[in-house]
Amino acid sequence: MKFERVIEQFPGLCVAEGIVGGLDIREASADLEAFKPEAYGRIRSMHTLDNVKDDPGYRAYRDFFWRVGIDPTKIRPASEALVRRILAGKPLPIISTAVDAYNLASALSGVPVAAFDADLLSGGLTMRFASEGEPFRGIGMKEPIALKPGQVVLCDADKLVAVYPYRDSDDTKVTTATKRMHVVSCGVPGVSRDSVRDAYTMCADFLKKYCGGSSGEILLSP
Repeated sequence: MKFERVIEQFPGLCVAEGIVGGLDIREASADLEAFKPEAYGRIRSMHTLDNVKDDPGYRAYRDFFWRVGIDPTKIRPASEALVRRILAGKPLPIISTAVDAYNLASALSGVPVAAFDADLLSGGLTMRFASEGEPFRGIGMKEPIALKPGQVVLCDADKLVAVYPYRDSDDTKVTTATKRMHVVSCGVPGVSRDSVRDAYTMCADFLKKYCGGSSGEILLSP
């Protein structure tokens, strides 16, 4: 991944990324559904709704959100939002075996995981600051939103693919037709490189187990 100015403002930020290919993504899997209660149990053993806000990892993401102009009390970091849903007794939605797998990896690791259909990307990814009013349509959005200049985004050679580290683009989303995923484990200052790498590894392992995928080299940068 290339970085434009972001690292100068946010030293200590890092990402782990790689391609998981050979995927057979389905709407649901009995094996994955059977694993979810175990995963939820692990999360409930680590956190409560009262103390999750004090977890050092989630606080690091909240601090990052404040610094890029996002109110984390209104828009939760992706991993925290998933964990809060589980702690409230609500199961994660069944979207597809791939999306469910990377959501579980994000919730269990505490590190947001972004994923894109690799065959819909143009070249490698770049992390940069958004331009004033730059349009972005995330997954589930009917209309694009106008971004603020302090927000951090990921883009390929042609387009925005994510607002970092919480919303992926609808244009490159993973579907049951996806055969190769570009997975990004999203770190921020205060979250260790080991944690970021381990979240990617967990996600890749889940994709192999529940979607039949195989992963290549993990790139940890910068």
